[in-house]
Amino acid sequence: MTEKQRIERILETLDTYYEKEVICYLNHENPLQLLIATMLSAQCTDDRVNIVTQSLFKKYRTAEDFAKADLEELEQDVKSTGFYKNKAKNIKACATTLCEKYGGEVPQDIDALTHLAGVGRKTANVVRGNIFHIPSVVVDTHVKRISIRWGLTLATDPVPIEMELMKKLPKEHWIRYNTQVIAHGRAICTARAPKCLDCMFLTVCPHGLTKRLKDLPAPAQEALERGHMY
Repeated sequence: MTEKQRIERILETLDTYYEKEVICYLNHENPLQLLIATMLSAQCTDDRVNIVTQSLFKKYRTAEDFAKADLEELEQDVKSTGFYKNKAKNIKACATTLCEKYGGEVPQDIDALTHLAGVGRKTANVVRGNIFHIPSVVVDTHVKRISIRWGLTLATDPVPIEMELMKKLPKEHWIRYNTQVIAHGRAICTARAPKCLDCMFLTVCPHGLTKRLKDLPAPAQEALERGHMY
């Protein structure tokens, strides 16, 4: 099986088992809210961020509100998301720039977004893909881990992974690849103790085959040896 055929099989399987419709796991009603929520999601679960933003977005409704916020008060507002001092500082600085340069609106341009305080390519691509529907590859912890396991990249840094996936994946799959892989990473291909024998990608996953070959039932091992599985 060529790499192109394997990627096609992976994408077909993702579409079979996971929603084709792009799902954003961070609650938001507008671009600013998604930008802030994604900044808070660094080293934090989406569930925790959604709990925090439920009250946060009622207290701060505009970029100007965040820009004028008392820093120590904002720190307490986001404390439970972790790294709260740095996150609060970046949110306030980011909002200030939005007010000063963009009339309080979130820009679409990747360079403009990544020049905002606390905004890297992952955060920028989440906003671009989910809000502005611009084809974007989002490399979060799930995409990084699983793309490496699937052998789609040898890189370990998110930016090279993003660039490599952009070359290998059809553009129409870019944003939904992220949301589908998140779902797969949470359900089966977990960071610790992935459920390889229950995985629908086992036959196209070098990691799963290598890691779990000894656990396969005899018929599957025989099929593998005959070249019927990979």
